[in-house]
Amino acid sequence: MRLTYQYRLRPTSQQIATFETWGELLRRHYNYALGQRLHWLRRTRSQIDRCSLVCEPIGEIPSKADYYTQASDLKQTKDIFPDYKNIYTDCQQQNLMRLDKAWKRWLMPDKNGKRGGRPRFKKRGDILSFTFPRVNNAKAGAHLIGNVLKLSKIGEIEVILHRPIPDGFEIKQATILRKADGWYCSLSIEDKTVPTLLPVDEIKTATGIDVGLEKFLTTADGQSIAVPQYYRKAQAILARQQRKLAHKSKGSKNYQKQANKVARTHLHVARQRKEFHYHVSHWLINCYDLIIFENLNIRGLAKT
Repeated sequence: MRLTYQYRLRPTSQQIATFETWGELLRRHYNYALGQRLHWLRRTRSQIDRCSLVCEPIGEIPSKADYYTQASDLKQTKDIFPDYKNIYTDCQQQNLMRLDKAWKRWLMPDKNGKRGGRPRFKKRGDILSFTFPRVNNAKAGAHLIGNVLKLSKIGEIEVILHRPIPDGFEIKQATILRKADGWYCSLSIEDKTVPTLLPVDEIKTATGIDVGLEKFLTTADGQSIAVPQYYRKAQAILARQQRKLAHKSKGSKNYQKQANKVARTHLHVARQRKEFHYHVSHWLINCYDLIIFENLNIRGLAKT
């Protein structure tokens, strides 16, 4: 079983500047690697015995760019651009892995025959997260000791551990990301033990739940939970904040401050929804040993 725990960080102003610098450099490298892949695709789109009706480039056809070729070019990138030497190597590799996953989702359909959208070039500020794939081992770039997270080439950062990591779980990776109200660390923890299932003979309470549109859910014994509608309750505040944003000069500091207020409002609504889901799931688990539900296409029902 793998879980993700997210904790808030308290970095210094110098560490925040380092985070933002890493994000910008990783964004540029992501765009360059994506440009390599798109260039190879354009050059090899037409078959060898025919030409395109629109245009056909001439010259030597570049070799195919994939994760392994681009990862091997990291050393050359650091020689040409010395700023990349200040970024932990595993973070740069994870950045290329993120691009590789998006590229494969676009070109290769899944088991249902669906494909993802075409990877896009990232604008300034789009990449504000980076991952350390190893934690608390000899070759790791991140070490969590108590409430202090030590990152390679960044230093020690205080972590607000609002809940302890469960016993028996191992920290697999750490992702540093920025939200509207600050910087956070997402720890991916794993426990390889398989929990024992409750035998059928020992089931004392069971219920079925029906997820609807007027009610969030209704249980088999008649209990129902209303839809909280957090977004609709926040629409008046959000509209007022967005009107203020529209009157600001785009790109100015006042515009950035107001845009952050709008983002904080959206973040507050998202956290309200998440907390509501946690409370409902905990209530169901504590009250019933067996929960039965029907696998319905809720989005399809909402359209009709």
